[in-house]
Amino acid sequence: MSHSPTDGLVGHFLAEEIDAAYLYRELSAVETDAKRREIFRKLAEVEDRHVERWEQVLIEQGVKVSEVRTPSGRARLTAWVARKLGPGAVLPMILREEGREVAAYLKLAKQSTDPATSSTAADLATDSAMHAQELASIIGKPGEPWHSSEVGGYLRSVIYGFNDGLTANFGLIAGVIGANSDLRIVIITGIAGAAADALSMGASGYLAAKSEAEVHAHDIEMERYEIRMMPDIEEDELALIYEAKGLDPEHARSTAHALMADPEKALATKVREELDISDSAVTPLKDGMVTGVATLIGAIIPILPFLLTTSQWAIWISLTISMLAHFAVGAARSVFTGRGIWASGRDMFLVGFGVAAAGYVIGKGLELVMGHELGVPVP
Repeated sequence: MSHSPTDGLVGHFLAEEIDAAYLYRELSAVETDAKRREIFRKLAEVEDRHVERWEQVLIEQGVKVSEVRTPSGRARLTAWVARKLGPGAVLPMILREEGREVAAYLKLAKQSTDPATSSTAADLATDSAMHAQELASIIGKPGEPWHSSEVGGYLRSVIYGFNDGLTANFGLIAGVIGANSDLRIVIITGIAGAAADALSMGASGYLAAKSEAEVHAHDIEMERYEIRMMPDIEEDELALIYEAKGLDPEHARSTAHALMADPEKALATKVREELDISDSAVTPLKDGMVTGVATLIGAIIPILPFLLTTSQWAIWISLTISMLAHFAVGAARSVFTGRGIWASGRDMFLVGFGVAAAGYVIGKGLELVMGHELGVPVP
């Protein structure tokens, strides 16, 4: 049986479309707004048609297609987050995935030597882009949302804060254990480390978000001043923006002129299209608090067994739950990175184990050196 070199890619895109249909259906099930719920339902139907097209391409190439459409673990995890936190928590990530899909489809359409694959990829690229933009506009994020730098808002702060607290405090505790310290010292060090890391991460998150907000506010004010002082130049820039989006020069010029009649609308367009700044519900104070609390929760995990038991088993329990937590946070990060759950979880597991091993070796080394210098016998 002869297979096209793109069979593997077609199978990959088929799996992506199965995931998309599943996710939009799940979003429709949990969405409380009737209008948005209907949008998600229609998008799920569109993705179902995409699945059918890719299945037909594979069948025509002589590839057996499974009758069972099973979503991936990453899609199931994303759906679980949507059920717990609402569709808004995952929608930016789904829109970015749509953008990556559009780019990949266009590349496949250009490179594929199979006419059916090329035609399907081109059609689906257009379909995905149109529906993603329509969805983004209706929920108040017009334009091409996959180009936005914001991914996940508070959810991202939760995952990365939790990850930092878990990894840093796990390594710290491993170092203290390596130095053969009394378990009371382990507890004191762990609690102090958790508090310090939470405060540090919370403050850093607040200051970073505040600095970004201040830069954005300054840029917006500069743009407002330019619209007031140099309206002709700003109108020319708006026209060029619309020409770059595909409008003919005359239509682009008339659209820009109409926008300049309302300076605030013109400013909103320039902020979105030229400065690439989008509205965000994430405020510096809330971002700092969310990051700090998430860090504290992650940092408490390695120390928790020592608070519950004073036996040596606390060390092994701490190691076990910390490594499981590392795998879990790695799997959660796959929602942002687009990688598989197992690959992301494995990588985070290895990072956590490496940090703990390094901390233990450093602690053991310091204990040997300090014990030798002070003339204290090393057990």
